[in-house]
Amino acid sequence: MRRSIDEVRAFYGEPAGRLVRRLVARRLDDAWGQAMGCDVLGIGYATPWLDAFSGARRVVAAMPKGQGAEAWPETGRNATVMVEDDRLPFRAGMFDRVLMVHALEEADAPGQLLTEAVRALSPAGRIILVAAARGGFWGRAENTPFGHGRPFSRGQLEQLVREVDLEPVAWSQTLYVPPWRPALGMADAVERIGQMVAPGAAGIVLLEAARRTYARTPRGLGARAALGELLKPLPSPQPVPGGARALPSSRRHRTRLSADK
Repeated sequence: MRRSIDEVRAFYGEPAGRLVRRLVARRLDDAWGQAMGCDVLGIGYATPWLDAFSGARRVVAAMPKGQGAEAWPETGRNATVMVEDDRLPFRAGMFDRVLMVHALEEADAPGQLLTEAVRALSPAGRIILVAAARGGFWGRAENTPFGHGRPFSRGQLEQLVREVDLEPVAWSQTLYVPPWRPALGMADAVERIGQMVAPGAAGIVLLEAARRTYARTPRGLGARAALGELLKPLPSPQPVPGGARALPSSRRHRTRLSADK
């Protein structure tokens, strides 16, 4: 059973929720920036981050029926729709970017929900899954949305996306600080230390994936230098047919997740 929209919304108005918003926003900015010219779909409870895609052509929030929906954005034309996990009301290939937050953990059939999300993804599109990390403190904190449903490891997310014919292209973790209010003020310092000495303590894991035809991992020393030391590209298990390539990586259109800024 999913947490109600009132519970999730209340959490993101608290200090812990505001911290989660900030840390996840860093990763999304590294990956997609403002999503210039893209059609963006948020599934689950993604609205705390959708406003950042100011360069997008269209942004839609799809909220599961079991959770409930809220009007978004707060001003202007409403762009929220309530959906069934196994049937999204969008035509195939409609969105260039799909962001899933608080979507998989409490879904009755995560694979079916992801299958529907992939159906709505354009051939060269990208999808980011944001989920509670297995083994982290937050996955056991029942006073947060991350302490309900099933947490995921990076390997489990990789397996899940491959089952729907996606290829993982990048990953990241964040939220190393414990979900205790006195510790929240030390979050930035704990982030820097945690990723070096206790990677298993992260509260959130993020995985970016693309359709296998378009998935491409940079090769060679020059490509690794361009990615930077803190990025975590994932290797593709098979060559890319016909030399197909992913959307270009640039300052305006970034396509990789960063471990930190």
